[in-house]
Amino acid sequence: MVPGFWSNGGMEERSPEEAVGLGRAAVLADLAAESKAGPEEVSVLEDAVAHRRWWSGQWPQGAAFVPGLIAQDVQDALLDRGVRWPGCELCEDTEEHTLGVEPELGADPHWVCDVTGRTVAPLGGLGGVRGA
Repeated sequence: MVPGFWSNGGMEERSPEEAVGLGRAAVLADLAAESKAGPEEVSVLEDAVAHRRWWSGQWPQGAAFVPGLIAQDVQDALLDRGVRWPGCELCEDTEEHTLGVEPELGADPHWVCDVTGRTVAPLGGLGGVRGA
């Protein structure tokens, strides 16, 4: 994870624009950790960032939720294009599956295995798990 993403009192003290920027950086770091930060994926990320920038402008009190929502938006858009991201590397004996963002709507988002429910990494922290 990029140092300081969720430090200094948590996201609830960040402005909506800070939350959008931190969410963008965290998701980009996680895309890069799986070698998925190509032009198409970054374009999807930028679309999600633009949407959540508008959304957070409408509901500034929801700034703490923005990073996780950006991650979910990117994950959904990539799945619509046939790309499963991020893949779970913890489960070796199961069918290929992805990680999900928890909480679905909350502060301090993290990646969780969709099969076992185990926490894998904080949002922005897949590089530490993947060795990137």
